Amino acid sequence: MSPHIFAAVMTLALLAGCATSQKPAGRVEDVVEARLMVTAIDLPQRVVTLKDENGEEIVVTAGEDVKNLAQVSVGDEVVVSYTEALAWQVKPAGKGAPGVSEEEKVTTAKPGEKPAGTAGRSVMLTATITAIDLTKGTVTLTGPEGNSRTIKARDPANLKKVQVGDLVDITYSEALAIAVRPVNKK
Repeated sequence: MSPHIFAAVMTLALLAGCATSQKPAGRVEDVVEARLMVTAIDLPQRVVTLKDENGEEIVVTAGEDVKNLAQVSVGDEVVVSYTEALAWQVKPAGKGAPGVSEEEKVTTAKPGEKPAGTAGRSVMLTATITAIDLTKGTVTLTGPEGNSRTIKARDPANLKKVQVGDLVDITYSEALAIAVRPVNKK
């Protein structure tokens, strides 16, 4: 994992505190969604013209990996959703080990369905708390490759619930989902 990704993940993880008597844990998520209408289709060229919510047209070429393009009709709605999430959990030393792993997943529509698909990626990181400064409200995390980052806790009270040697499991996930839906015409 690059030092920049490590720093960003660490900063996000401890800036959003959780105020319970247990080891701090939490999750933040952001979802952005766009809805577009299919206004034209050129199947032989695999070109689809879409209109966004502001009336602007966007022309896209659907690659060969887009299955079931023939199922798309003028007037269908294309929903694009992007989700970014960060979850973290502090656990006592000895309940794991520093490390990093990554997982990717892609799904597509079944034959005969409207085109749809998802692509997602998760990075899981376990870092060690190597220093706590209650006066400054900061904690230092050291990743599996030895790179450290000192960050200010959003809720300094959480620093009293952790100790040097505790581990922090951090999962950063992002996913893109695209689905074509018929619009019910009355």
